Amino acid sequence: MYIVVEGEDPGFDIFVNGRALARNEDGLEKLALRLGVRPLLEFFSADQNSMALLLEEGAGDPDWAKTLPPPQWFTGVEGLATVQALLGYLRGASGAFGADTAAVISELEQYETVLKKTSDRELRWQLAVSWR
Repeated sequence: MYIVVEGEDPGFDIFVNGRALARNEDGLEKLALRLGVRPLLEFFSADQNSMALLLEEGAGDPDWAKTLPPPQWFTGVEGLATVQALLGYLRGASGAFGADTAAVISELEQYETVLKKTSDRELRWQLAVSWR
């Protein structure tokens, strides 16, 4: 799972490593719901080009991809609410995701950095997924 910022070049590095987050998405979704925030995957959006790449990777249904709504974009503040709630909980629950907990926290911190910059510049973002 990685962040895409709207536009050609947001003026800052948007690279985030989301592999531990992807591996633990089910647990993170349950935790987000318990904390009263939107799960990370609710920030997922894809256009036709992104879906074509996912289909090439063997994910998704070609018929479903044809019915995609227009890409959705979110404010940095919306994403920060989720990321910061998850971080607040996980920093006090060192074993929440077993051996992956430290990696999940690290990746959420990367997301937080990018989303703060996105918010400060009043840009919008979305979550993308790669199955490779």
